[in-house]
Amino acid sequence: MRPVTLFTGQWADLPFETLCQMVSQWGYDGLEIACWGDHMDIEKAATDPAYCEEKKAILKKNHLKTWALGTHIIGQCVADRYDPRLDGFAPSELAGNSEAIREWGIKMMTMAPQAAKNMDCDIITGFTGSPVWAFWYSFPQTSQEMVDAGFKKVRELWDPIFDEFDKYGVKFALEVHPTEIAFDYYSTQKLLETFEHRKTLGINFDPSHLLWQGMTPHLMIRDFPDRIYHVHMKDAAVRLDGRSGILGSHMEFGDNRRGWNFRSLGHGDVDFEEIIRELNAINYQGPLSVEWEDSGMDRVHGAMESLEFVRQVDFKPSDIAFDDAIKSD
Repeated sequence: MRPVTLFTGQWADLPFETLCQMVSQWGYDGLEIACWGDHMDIEKAATDPAYCEEKKAILKKNHLKTWALGTHIIGQCVADRYDPRLDGFAPSELAGNSEAIREWGIKMMTMAPQAAKNMDCDIITGFTGSPVWAFWYSFPQTSQEMVDAGFKKVRELWDPIFDEFDKYGVKFALEVHPTEIAFDYYSTQKLLETFEHRKTLGINFDPSHLLWQGMTPHLMIRDFPDRIYHVHMKDAAVRLDGRSGILGSHMEFGDNRRGWNFRSLGHGDVDFEEIIRELNAINYQGPLSVEWEDSGMDRVHGAMESLEFVRQVDFKPSDIAFDDAIKSD
């Protein structure tokens, strides 16, 4: 069966070793390690072999493995249109300096593939940021030229980074996600075309962000089978009650008045069986990484329950046709 990992991004307030001990006790196979908090320092991992050996020793002690590093908040700084929210993603001394934040993001993402290789990983998950997300609703009017320029800018910024990925044999799995340059089906298609289908760039499939937009998540797997480099297991519930809408009304996650919320696995509307069947069809053998987000549930309870959910929903494809035995001699 596919390994089940926990993405540590939502647990970065805990020391890395403490979280490893907890996750091991719960029964996970490993971690998708977030590159913030004390979980993973990209610069140290890229330049200090002893740092990586220490991290790997902690994982081994707790019977855990890692298949991917997560660089979401760092990658966001590369191509995003600056606003003060990015100040929380970059070192505090860069706050307010949009170009310095971008330069820092580029530097870190350029070092990320070496860090991954030193941690025995060949996948980096994350975000790219978007110069045009702020224009998604076309008022004031957004021209096609503006959109095309945004996609071109992303390629200009990320192509040199991907050159470094290629040197180390590491791939980038973009999480298709609102606020990214690729946030739905057709923007993903456009991004892949913009990069001329460069193999370095693929998808970190996360159904939760597709569902509330009205998409059928598993069709992304079917239509982009060679680009599914990593998988997040994450649920969401859409609850439109006549007053709420899918844009969230500027309410915080977890507010029950919202039109949708992230939910712990099995408590939302994502059809995970269809996802498993599509993953089997493309022979995906990588990890199923639980990204736990549910503001209405205790996270320890949710993480433990989510592991059991994934174990139950995952299954191997059949190696025979069910009607092979319905034959006469």
